[in-house]
Order: sequence, then structure tokens, then C-alpha cells
Amino acid sequence: MSGRWPRVPLGDLAHRITKGTTPTSVGGRFTDSGIRFVKVESISDGGALLPDKLAFIDHDSNRRLARSQLSTDDVLFSIAGAIGRTYLVRVSDLPANTNQALAIVRFNRSKIFPAFAYYAMRDWKFQGQAKGRALQVAQANVNLSQLSRARIPVPPLEVQKRIASVLAVYDDLIENNRRRIQLLGQVTGLLYKKWFVQLRFPGHEHVTISDGVPEGWEKRSLGDLMTLQRGFDLPVRSREKGPVPVYSSTGVNGFHDTAKVSGPGVVTGRSGSLGEVMYVAGDFWPLNTTLWVKEFKRVSPLFARHLLSGMKLAQYNGGTAVPTLNRNDVHRVEVLCPPGDTVALFDNRVWPLYRQVAALEKSAEALAKARDLLLPRLVNGDVTVGAGEISLIAAQRLVKVG
Repeated sequence: MSGRWPRVPLGDLAHRITKGTTPTSVGGRFTDSGIRFVKVESISDGGALLPDKLAFIDHDSNRRLARSQLSTDDVLFSIAGAIGRTYLVRVSDLPANTNQALAIVRFNRSKIFPAFAYYAMRDWKFQGQAKGRALQVAQANVNLSQLSRARIPVPPLEVQKRIASVLAVYDDLIENNRRRIQLLGQVTGLLYKKWFVQLRFPGHEHVTISDGVPEGWEKRSLGDLMTLQRGFDLPVRSREKGPVPVYSSTGVNGFHDTAKVSGPGVVTGRSGSLGEVMYVAGDFWPLNTTLWVKEFKRVSPLFARHLLSGMKLAQYNGGTAVPTLNRNDVHRVEVLCPPGDTVALFDNRVWPLYRQVAALEKSAEALAKARDLLLPRLVNGDVTVGAGEISLIAAQRLVKVG
């Protein structure tokens, strides 16, 4: 049982616990490319780094932020906002830096294996300690002294390594699925661009194009093609356990037992975060921070998803302090509308790829569920096993998930 493993304060296991800084506070600046800059939103709840949520700084800014330059096997732990998001820095992530909302924990390898510490910090017992110490000021936060006092179990180093290797199998499979999903998304996006932006659609060689409009196509306002609608309120306290995804402006925000909209559908951000467009295969609940397509008048959901993505909706921001997308403004934007048979042909080409994405997402969800069930049992010593037995558990779990 876990009682045989001592629980040690994080500060006693680390060489260093610090946090980052906003580049502008030291005369630095954000850029479109360069050194990776990790923020809380760059890390998923499941412990993955989200490349499309990264910011970037230049080399001079990175030099000025020397204290928060990341190293391999650093563990990042969010201490402000969404407390508890945790990430283990890999060689492939570097060079990189971070801000003050993320603590950087650099462990003493003679005392603890960093990958094991990463999983231990994701366990609900450690998370509970950290979140229980959160101060309710402008936003929930944990200071570095509080984080240093939070404890994790410390089994022998060899046991730590074996436990980490088992859990890493799940994370590697999930990451592989994520990369395949990303690649499939790139393929569908490139096909849309080729057909409807570059106008190299099937049979284009035999179609006359006048003023950028192929024969049989039309320029119309977006409102003629589809109707965007504001989402619906659903506070967390009002949600009931169920399978229906709840969408915010940045993606799935939780689940509920009742759907507000029948799928397939398309959702984008209305308030706070603008520009991301999401295709939803099944029924869902769009929150009031989103716009969703209430009616597909002349286009399909799949085509609508790519059309809206290509419009770069963030440029239509009408807010001041909070970015806001006004659906009436977007409805007036003029876009190119292809004939229905071309839209249908596009759907037929990309639908098999979207079906693969759905299968990969389902597999990743099952893998994450299995990992999350196994993680606390291994980390806390509730399952006491040798190296061979751990491998057997991993294999059995993977068979069930697959």
C-alpha cells in the first residue's frame, strides 16, 4: 500500500522552483515566430503541449528572460487561472520560455525521476493540495512557497522509472493520435484551399473564370450561405453528467446530459477567443461565448467549417477590452459560393478523413480514461508490482482500450 512510500515536499526534491515573466515587463516583445513561449492555454488538461496555442518571442527577449528559460525534464505547473495543468518539457520543445502563470520545477535527479514527478503532480492527491491552497484574489492562484510545501510519494528510483514508463506508453499513443488528427486536418485544409481559393477544382480547365468568379459560381454575402447564432448559457453548476460536449470559444469546455443543438454543426468563438472554427459531428451544446451555424442554406457543414476558417474571423473583432465577434458584421462579408454539386463532391472527398479523425479522437479519449484510472494506483503504490508485472498491466490495459 502507499503508506510504505514517504510523501516528501516538492521543495525537498527540486534544485529550483521558479516561474516565468511577461516579456514586455523586461523590454522584450512577442513575435510571429522564434523562441517558443508557453502559456497556461498552451497546455491541455491531459498534459499535452498544444502547438497552435503557443506564443513566440525573439532571441533578445529570451536572453532577458534567462531565469525562466526551460530545460529538458522541467515540469511546468499552472499556478494561476486554470490551476493544475502540468507538462513535462521534452528536448523537442526547446528552446522555450514561459510566463508567471506557470511554475517551473527542476528536480534533483538523485532524489526523484522527473517523469515520475510529473505524473505524481498530475495525481488528484497532489492536485487537491495545490488547489486547496489557492488564494481567491482577482483569480485563483498558488504561490511558489505553497507549491514547494505540497507533497508527492517517493518510491525507490527504479520503481519510479518503471511506473513512468508504463504511463508514458499511454501518453505516447495519445500524442500519436493527436499528430495524425493534425495531419488529416492539414490534408482537408489543403484540398479546400486548392479547390476554392486557388480555384483548381475538378474540371476547372474547362470553366471560364471572369473577375475571379468561375462560371456557375456566385459572389454572395455569408448570410446568404448560412446563419450564425449566439450560443446558450450553461453554468458549470447547472450541468449534469452526460456524453454531450459543451463548447466554449476555445473548444470543449465540459459535458452535459442534454444537447441544445443537433449535429453535425459548426462552432466558432464569439467572445474572448476569436478565430478558431470547430466541426462537431454529433449533438452538442454551444455556450454563449460562441457562435454556431443555425442554418446551412447553400453550403454543407464541412464546407462551412473550412469557409469560416479561411475568413480569419479574428479580423472582424468589434470588441474593446474583450474581443467580440458580431454575427451581423460577419453575415455581410462577401464570399465566393460554388454550385451545390461542387460542394457535394468536396464533402465526398473529405468525409472519409473526418471519419478517421472521429475514430482517432475516440481512441485517444479511451486511452486517456485508462491512463487516468491507472495513474493514481501506480503513483500512490496501491498497485505494488515488479517490472514484469507492470508490463503485463500495461499490455492488458492497452488490449482493453484498443
